[in-house]
Amino acid sequence: MLGVQEFLIFGSQITIHKFSKIKNAAKVLEVLLEISEAVHSTTNLNELYKVIHKSLGKVINTDNFFIAIHNKENDSISFPYHIDEKDNSYGDLLNFSKIVSLTGEVIIGKKPRLYTKKEIYDFAVKKNQCVVGTISKIWLGVPLIIKHEIIGVVVVQSYTSETTYKKSDLEILNSASQYIALAIEKQRGSDALKAQRKTFEKIIESTPVGIGLIKNRTFKQVNNELVKLFGYNSKDDLQNKSLRMIYASEEDYLRAGEIMRESLAKNGRADFESELVRKDGTPFPAQIILASAGKKSSYELTIDIIIDLSKRKNAQVQKIQHEKLQGVLEIAGAVCHELNQPLKAILDDSELMTRDHNLDRKAVNKKLTNIVDQIMKIGKIIKKVAGITQYKTIKYTGDTKIFDIWNCDDKK
Repeated sequence: MLGVQEFLIFGSQITIHKFSKIKNAAKVLEVLLEISEAVHSTTNLNELYKVIHKSLGKVINTDNFFIAIHNKENDSISFPYHIDEKDNSYGDLLNFSKIVSLTGEVIIGKKPRLYTKKEIYDFAVKKNQCVVGTISKIWLGVPLIIKHEIIGVVVVQSYTSETTYKKSDLEILNSASQYIALAIEKQRGSDALKAQRKTFEKIIESTPVGIGLIKNRTFKQVNNELVKLFGYNSKDDLQNKSLRMIYASEEDYLRAGEIMRESLAKNGRADFESELVRKDGTPFPAQIILASAGKKSSYELTIDIIIDLSKRKNAQVQKIQHEKLQGVLEIAGAVCHELNQPLKAILDDSELMTRDHNLDRKAVNKKLTNIVDQIMKIGKIIKKVAGITQYKTIKYTGDTKIFDIWNCDDKK
């Protein structure tokens, strides 16, 4: 009836001779095409299993049907989809490698298996195992293979007749298993991508700096920190808006654009500082770091990191002010220390001359000479302070430091 020897259905080759003895070969190929289309159009794996189950039911008996997935990492078997007339319990099987089962035989043998009721009993006796659950009259299982690795088994069975299935049905089930495996691989890739994207989004959102995906100098995606940085209420306030809105003037916007272009062309990234403005018009200093998100050195699509430098700048100013104040205090401490001795000597001699009227002329002259010397010493200290060229400190009382007046110039 069909004039070609092979069909290529969505990348999977199916040879016609497999179904040459099947009266409804065209129906089989129609079902496989239906399953193939479902694999590429259905995003939900559970929904896809239902479609596969229903489609297969058009050509073989699927009254009892299950898909078993083997997890090597924790040595278990799970049953994401199962329909059974007798047994409703399909819980996960742990320590699977230690359990003797027909499903395990398919995984170990890496090929389809067909067992009659007698063969199931013989298998159990040979393996010295008790039969668990309702024994089927006939059991068909084929492996699910992804890149030469057995990831599970798809099974149909009948509790009513040993003639329900033939070897040709095993061929049909084996062909269908290729699509089931393809669907699982596709879903795993999609799940892995979603997990990576979710992890990436968590990292982006937990980063304490503003991050945005910029296309042609327009915000395409932003994190919440960037929204908060510029004082907006939601991401919608920034997304699909021009970067012009974050610059104080057109001149600043154009200047930043030139820096970006030149830096990207030369280094593949840009890192510079610019003054930006918040929603309320408040300016603030910011560091802008960006790199091409597409083609290297491309200006079209970039990932931008914007860091508010306000606190850092304020901290630097406060540090400088603190250092200046500390210097003033240390100089004042040194001056007080150095002036204290001559001032005390002047005060002592002045008081003595005022109170002691019995001092002779010689003693008075001596006191006056000492006062002049101390005044000269004060003048020397003042002159030394005025000519400071280096900043040095010496330890004073406790943890206090004072300015080293006598070793503060370059000539020392």
